[in-house]
Amino acid sequence: MDVTHDKLHGGRVLLTQPRDGYRAAVDPVLLAAAVPLASGERVLDLGCGVGAVALCLMQRVPGSSVTGVEWDEETAALAVRNARDNGCEERFAVEVADFTHLATDWEKEAFDHVVFNPPYMTAERAELSPITRKQLADVEGEAGFRAWVIRAHRSLKPRCRMTFIHRADRLDEIIRELVGFGEITVFPLWPKQRVDAKRVIVTARKGVRSPFRLAAGLYLHDGEGEFTKRAEAILHGAALELT
Repeated sequence: MDVTHDKLHGGRVLLTQPRDGYRAAVDPVLLAAAVPLASGERVLDLGCGVGAVALCLMQRVPGSSVTGVEWDEETAALAVRNARDNGCEERFAVEVADFTHLATDWEKEAFDHVVFNPPYMTAERAELSPITRKQLADVEGEAGFRAWVIRAHRSLKPRCRMTFIHRADRLDEIIRELVGFGEITVFPLWPKQRVDAKRVIVTARKGVRSPFRLAAGLYLHDGEGEFTKRAEAILHGAALELT
């Protein structure tokens, strides 16, 4: 596999990733920043890829630990390599598996947080990439989005939190699938002022009934096309509070 050597969090996170196919950029960094993680807590990263979300989480919260699930052996091997390169291999375990095929009781109610950056497109709406890994990262399989929610619900401790990033134009469908979760907060990511949001970060808690909340969101770019000060700080490792 041909790879590149990149950096996140202003150079504090080293990331080796495939040159072709899905490549981690802004979305996983924003997702990791949105998780209200505390030292000592465990995170499950579904579809962890090369570990971008996990590495950003562990860099921001040194006492945390992450278990990633990744179906592709080569990609999972890169995640393990990245953990070693960042000095956090003892806090990052990778399960090489399709999470939809894990046993129902696998790590049942074991995690304080579940995070995921799922495929954004349904098969009928997608223009399929000729690169298999990118196609599988971009386009839902037969199980669909609901499978991610089901696994998150099984793996979370009671009243603990699921956080994910997705396309804003699928929000109506996403909300319908959050069965068993409450305290749902939707946080729009606005490309810039007066431009529709393309992405949303959604967080929800297992087994609670608090009301739905639509947050103010984050403007990513200013009028000159540069990252806003707040976005720049988050991309360099600051937490993103979904308020």
